[in-house]
Amino acid sequence: MAEWSKAPDSSSGPRKRAWLEAGGDGGGPSECDHQYHSDDEPVVALSTGWFDNEKRCLKYINIYGNGKSVKAKVVDECDSTIGCDSDHDYQPPCANNIVDASKAVWKALGVPESQWGGLDIYWSDADD
Repeated sequence: MAEWSKAPDSSSGPRKRAWLEAGGDGGGPSECDHQYHSDDEPVVALSTGWFDNEKRCLKYINIYGNGKSVKAKVVDECDSTIGCDSDHDYQPPCANNIVDASKAVWKALGVPESQWGGLDIYWSDADD
């Protein structure tokens, strides 16, 4: 089992540098509201450190990438401590700097579908 380490912060204020990943099927409903969310909704899962024991649940973040920005709701955790079991769809643990995003986020950032999978981004907490 991987050990959790605090997610890295950007040295330039409240923005955090991250790696945007294309959302996958986590196997179960979201951690925050126990619902399934459509890929048409701008929603994300954050790495364990940024998820911060559900403190960001159902709050919004601003994501900056590809010269654009989008506001997305945090609905789940991309677990950085455990994985490879049925609760995590047998996927390995997430890195500690991941924003796992729905298709709506990728579309809003104007990234061509053929390039979905990984993008260097910044994000910050949004004013709800």
